Amino acid sequence: MTPDFSAMLRWPNVPACYGWLSLDQRGRWRMRGEAVSHRGLQDFLNRQYAHDEDGNYFVQNGPQRVFVDLDYTPWVLHLATPDCFATQVGEMVSELRGAAIDEEGNLLLEIPAGIALLCDRDLPTLLPCLYLANGEVADDDALLAAIAQAADCVNADISPLTLVWHAQHLPVRTLRRSDIPKRYGFIASPQEAPPGVLP
Repeated sequence: MTPDFSAMLRWPNVPACYGWLSLDQRGRWRMRGEAVSHRGLQDFLNRQYAHDEDGNYFVQNGPQRVFVDLDYTPWVLHLATPDCFATQVGEMVSELRGAAIDEEGNLLLEIPAGIALLCDRDLPTLLPCLYLANGEVADDDALLAAIAQAADCVNADISPLTLVWHAQHLPVRTLRRSDIPKRYGFIASPQEAPPGVLP
């Protein structure tokens, strides 16, 4: 899906909007903190979701950019079927490029569009896909050790875990949540430029 930017050509100087729209950790849109429940509005937001070269995510609303505050990552993955992921905007994901776990036990997956958080509701389904080097499924102790490693790490480290998803075997990195935006090049909370400063 590609947002429609044509209105910007007709009205190029409409001021951007900040602090009004957010994306939560389950991939739900929120307006001023309230969940968006109207299906037509959800579909519109999904279609018009994009990002600029600086890593700010926004929804293009006609000539206006409505910047999005991200509760965590710009993408959230759900299991659309038992063997296929989809992003929060409904795009199917067939390729995983990497995996990481943070100090809170969140599972992050690198997809072609960027870094995605696996929705917590689907995490129990993927836990049996985490393996140890000896080929055994990771037990609770191994998972807790990886989470503790993420809390202690300064840079991205390789944990003892491997995510096995279909034919892919992805080493699982340990990362601090606070390091994710810089590492993956996105702005979690876009800010309006001060007066007199060009964006």
